[in-house]
Amino acid sequence: MQNPPKYPTQIEKEFAATLNSKVNQFFEKSQLTQNADLRMVLKTLFHLTGWIGSYLLLIFGHFDVWVNYILWAILGFFLTMVAVNIGHDAIHGSYSKKKWINDLLAHTFNLNGASAYMWKRMHNLAHHTYTNIDGFDEDIEPIPVIRLSDRKPLKNIHRYQHIYAFFFYCLATLSWVFIKDYVKFFKNEVGNFSGEPHPKKEYFFLFFYKFLNYGLFLVLPLLVIPHPWIHTILGFILMHFVAGFFLAIIFMLAHVVEETHFLYPDTSGRMEHSWTVHQLYTTANFARKSWLAAFLTGGLNQQVEHHLFPHVCSIHYPAIGKIVKQTAEEFGLPYYESSFLHALQSHVQFLKRLGRVPEKTA
Repeated sequence: MQNPPKYPTQIEKEFAATLNSKVNQFFEKSQLTQNADLRMVLKTLFHLTGWIGSYLLLIFGHFDVWVNYILWAILGFFLTMVAVNIGHDAIHGSYSKKKWINDLLAHTFNLNGASAYMWKRMHNLAHHTYTNIDGFDEDIEPIPVIRLSDRKPLKNIHRYQHIYAFFFYCLATLSWVFIKDYVKFFKNEVGNFSGEPHPKKEYFFLFFYKFLNYGLFLVLPLLVIPHPWIHTILGFILMHFVAGFFLAIIFMLAHVVEETHFLYPDTSGRMEHSWTVHQLYTTANFARKSWLAAFLTGGLNQQVEHHLFPHVCSIHYPAIGKIVKQTAEEFGLPYYESSFLHALQSHVQFLKRLGRVPEKTA
């Protein structure tokens, strides 16, 4: 395994110090906690109600087949909502000051079939540390038919990836639940974090929650829903198609667009920018001023703020976003943001371009 990139620590310190000072002053003057407040709790209750409610209606409602398909789709939607609005903050430790609350809410990830432990390693450690650095950022390591880095070999099929990529996005959570977690867990290589033995309890949690998820979302519906089994299988797949699509879109529009940069270390393994400034070059916001976007994405429409302040609860991103943007402009640094439609179009253009540009070797 190649050595991890190193960020220079003696440059661009003033920006980081100024930004942190301004954000800390904001919370002090506002007398706000940096963790969840009443708004976040109410949002949590809403998404949990939608998640549990749609599941119970599906299991006990005995509706017509076409109604069940709608419920499977709604369940897939709320599966993503719970992941990005509750589990994501909890795994970052930003939901509460109390570790047991974060740990408890992180189990919503496990219940939905995705290992919270592996997500923390792939997302918190690899992605947040090495954002948009090929070979280290786990979030830009998709299947071979999708090319997101010009350091990857160019294949003829990539010419059409802007068309077929969205279908594969729909498979994201299916892959996670049945393949990815197992492969990453037992291969034990995530970015540059490899070889450390897993805690024994994580072996138990991996298999316990996987089989609990299979039982709740596949076996039990097959046993109790009074329709031919094929409809339950197709409904289960539909649930994951909806969940995978929403989850992939939220993260792709934050990093894989024309405006953001894919940066690489020099021959000595050093990055050009400090870690803080690196986040500005590799991350973008969409629909920053939309309360609906913030509500549905768990604040991840403001990935710039999330990457700079992952310890701050997502409910506060709209407020500190103004500070981040103003400070970046003061220092002549980028602050990428656009509408949702522009970000979507930019992502398609990025896929189209990467489907044509030849491989770079250095």
